[in-house]
Amino acid sequence: MTFRDRLRALPTFPPGLPPFGVDLDDLDAAPATPQALFTRWFDDALAAGVGAPHAATLSTADAGGRVHARTLVLKDVTADGWWFAGHAASPKGHDLTANPHASLTFFWRDLGRQVRVQGSARPAGGDAGAADFRARPEGSRAAGLVGHQSEPLGSPAEYRHAFAERLEEARADPGAVAPTWTAWTLVPAEVEFWQASDDKGQARLRYRSSPATSGATPATPTTTSMTTMNPWTKELLWP
Repeated sequence: MTFRDRLRALPTFPPGLPPFGVDLDDLDAAPATPQALFTRWFDDALAAGVGAPHAATLSTADAGGRVHARTLVLKDVTADGWWFAGHAASPKGHDLTANPHASLTFFWRDLGRQVRVQGSARPAGGDAGAADFRARPEGSRAAGLVGHQSEPLGSPAEYRHAFAERLEEARADPGAVAPTWTAWTLVPAEVEFWQASDDKGQARLRYRSSPATSGATPATPTTTSMTTMNPWTKELLWP
């Protein structure tokens, strides 16, 4: 059997996938904001026992347009956007300094669901980054204090020594913060919710910042629902 055959033999989703959870024939009844629907879907993932539902792929691009991606964990969702954190001196930090456009992708296989958040990442300020760092587990703080993320490493022993020293520092001073640690908010311009099903094809619902608030030129949607007070346009997309 070829590798291609082995890939094609793998099941993509388990049977018994849930419905979208929103009446797609009446988008006015859908949550007014993508944050509200995301929270509902996240709670569904927790209830279903999905592993690490807060894990997401952050995609960034540098000034030359080269795209990079890595998996990280979501730190919060607020009216401002989706929060994540890391070293400003890391590759993602350099990318976001040169080009703030980024996206987060959540994939919950057990539910046949994917969420894509696209927008601009903004540093949340030193206090937010420090608070996030202090809230990390002891070992994670030690790893953050080591620094040198993505730089060439001479040997595993070199890292083990540096980690042991920083672990002692983290234990002795719980308030110690890595100087380049930064919290970012991904301010969404578009948030797309995708749902697979056992026998009804796929469904896609996109929330898009309204032209009045974002200055963007709207695409022609399949179905649109928008209220005067809501800065979000809700629209269906062809799968």
